[in-house]
Amino acid sequence: MSRATFPTVAALVLVFAGFAAAPRQAAAQRLLIVNKSSNTLSIVDPASRQELATVGTGFAPHEVAVSPDGVLAYVTDYGTGAAPGNTITIIDLEQGKSLGTMTLSPHSRPHGIVAVSDGTIWATTEGSRHVLHIDPIGRRILKEVQTSQEVTHQVAISEELKRVYTANIGSGTCTAIDGNTGRVLTHIETGAGAEGIDVSPDGSRVYVTNRVAGTLSEVDVASNQVIRTLAVGEYPIRVKMRPDGRELLVSNARGSEVVAVSVVGWRVVRRLQIGTFPVGILITPDNETAYVANTADDKVSVIDLVNWTLAGEIVAGDEPDGMAWVPAGPARP
Repeated sequence: MSRATFPTVAALVLVFAGFAAAPRQAAAQRLLIVNKSSNTLSIVDPASRQELATVGTGFAPHEVAVSPDGVLAYVTDYGTGAAPGNTITIIDLEQGKSLGTMTLSPHSRPHGIVAVSDGTIWATTEGSRHVLHIDPIGRRILKEVQTSQEVTHQVAISEELKRVYTANIGSGTCTAIDGNTGRVLTHIETGAGAEGIDVSPDGSRVYVTNRVAGTLSEVDVASNQVIRTLAVGEYPIRVKMRPDGRELLVSNARGSEVVAVSVVGWRVVRRLQIGTFPVGILITPDNETAYVANTADDKVSVIDLVNWTLAGEIVAGDEPDGMAWVPAGPARP
């Protein structure tokens, strides 16, 4: 989906009777990390790589999305096999505190989540094989779309073309949905274990990692057909497109590596060994840094994308996974 950016407002100095008012501080960029086994969301300063705050979530959270204005975070409380979750935790990022949870019952096991520019969100619910369109402010479900696919896991949006896509692990498919009507358009076979999913910056392509098949698939949004498939490594579990649209990053969980795939050449061009069982990937809007969550190491690798080197790590909570970026906001009084 479109990635909104919010430019920093320059500090203003007001001069009156020879006295200058103090400049106002702009809201800083922050990195959000979901810690599945800690039941927390870490709010991290990306410059110092230090945790600024820890906010409690529901049981066994997995993914997080941020409102377009950067004020709220939405965390899916997935739960476990024995205790499935059915809530989304809403977090005030300015105050660093939870505003409570929104129940999705009768839907359960919420997992993938994305925020749309109009302030709504889409979230998958594996337990009910649905993807839900949600008004998080009004705390109400707007659309309930049944995919009828097994383990509807992640979700991505082509906002320009009003399409919603889910990756369905158990079915090895990608489901295409009309975002306006909520109508299922088709199920696209991508490969065994279809799990990670992302959309190109222009919304014309969808990319799916098939963890069992060990492949990456490219789907044409206009035709809803797979146009290319590439072997990328052992258990590819997430994929993220770089902001310039030229490369994709894929985390190979069992290979303990992240790989770069050239979109034009459609080949793996670089590999980098990182931590144990890397899953979630986040790329900064300036296209210079990537963060990869190593769930088995309880650490997040920081990758310098300019030099393709491991630039450090962030010690997160227990089993870090989903991440989100909070852009710099307007100056505050």
